[in-house]
Amino acid sequence: MIVKPKSKGFICATAHPVGCKADVKNQIEYVKKMPKTEGVKNALIIGASMGYGLSTRIAAAYSANAATLGVIFDKPSKGEKRTATAGWYNTVAFEEFAKEDGLYAKTINGDAYSAEVKEQVISTIKEDLGQVDLVVYSIAAPRRTVADGTTYSSVLKTVGESYTNRTIDLRNNEITDVTIEPATEEEVNATIKVMGGEDWKDWIDALNDAGVLAPNAKTVAYSYIGPVITHAIYKDGSIGQAKKDLYKTADEMNGKYNGLTAVVSVNKAVVTQASAAIPIVPLYISLLFKVMKEKGNHEGCCEQMYRMLHDKLMHEGGPIVDESRLIRVDDYEMEPDVQAKVAELWDKVNTENIKELGDIDGYWEDFFKIFGFGIDGVDYDADVDINVEGNFL
Repeated sequence: MIVKPKSKGFICATAHPVGCKADVKNQIEYVKKMPKTEGVKNALIIGASMGYGLSTRIAAAYSANAATLGVIFDKPSKGEKRTATAGWYNTVAFEEFAKEDGLYAKTINGDAYSAEVKEQVISTIKEDLGQVDLVVYSIAAPRRTVADGTTYSSVLKTVGESYTNRTIDLRNNEITDVTIEPATEEEVNATIKVMGGEDWKDWIDALNDAGVLAPNAKTVAYSYIGPVITHAIYKDGSIGQAKKDLYKTADEMNGKYNGLTAVVSVNKAVVTQASAAIPIVPLYISLLFKVMKEKGNHEGCCEQMYRMLHDKLMHEGGPIVDESRLIRVDDYEMEPDVQAKVAELWDKVNTENIKELGDIDGYWEDFFKIFGFGIDGVDYDADVDINVEGNFL
């Protein structure tokens, strides 16, 4: 069938198999050209099908020649009615390229929060790899079901007081004001359950108890801090409370488990399915892209995750962290001159001048690229087979 993007706001209901494959190939080619990374033999990537998780898997495989075991939660196509998810197509493509290049790559498709998937991962490591020396935790899920059957849902809200600021309505690119209401204590606690450090620690506990976590292994999870204009909804909001729990978990795990190094990497703002859903953030990203592209230091997921792995996490003297023990891959974004320029544009931007002052076209290019659309060299008028089989465990 001929696949076109079907989107509404921050949701895209279709994905293009050939486009997704081409995007994965482009990321692989980028990493192949970069200096090699030492110190990673076997990597487990929890949340490996899109965004930072996928890019970290590619960086580990093609920069460090690491064997990679991925955990995803994606859906196949449904006849000729529904395409597979982008993550499904991405992972099929990655495994195909890895096999061609002689790299071990297997993937387990299931709920990473579940005990069953943890057991399946441990069994696979024992059979194929023995132990893993890198564990990447890259999950951005809206809900989590815990062992007793309780399901918790995360919320995108402030804490304490409501907050009003400007945002962009992704349905029509209009700049409007938005007010975000505060979360209840119950909602904050639920968000921490979903997006905090509890499940990350559960994974490390399970791997360690099973004897498949290598001595002196490294583990990294991901976060975002951003500028003051986004703090109420992110850093200081319900998500931010979960991230504080993530930081605390890293500190609690660090140095334990036979010398484990546990850190959180704070990454730059990029267009993802998750970030597109956060009020205020898409407008900020469009202005940020404009400034960073003009300055020449703009990065996407792939460039950041290679730099995080090669320059920061696997640094021969130990991970390069700030005073809070955080790896900062948002360093280019947070440069004072970049933030000063974005703040200046923030006060001027409106619906009429967003294309001039911001990079709204670049925002949408990145958004559709997530789903395999707008990739150079792909014929989007061609008939493609959407029923791509995945040999997942």
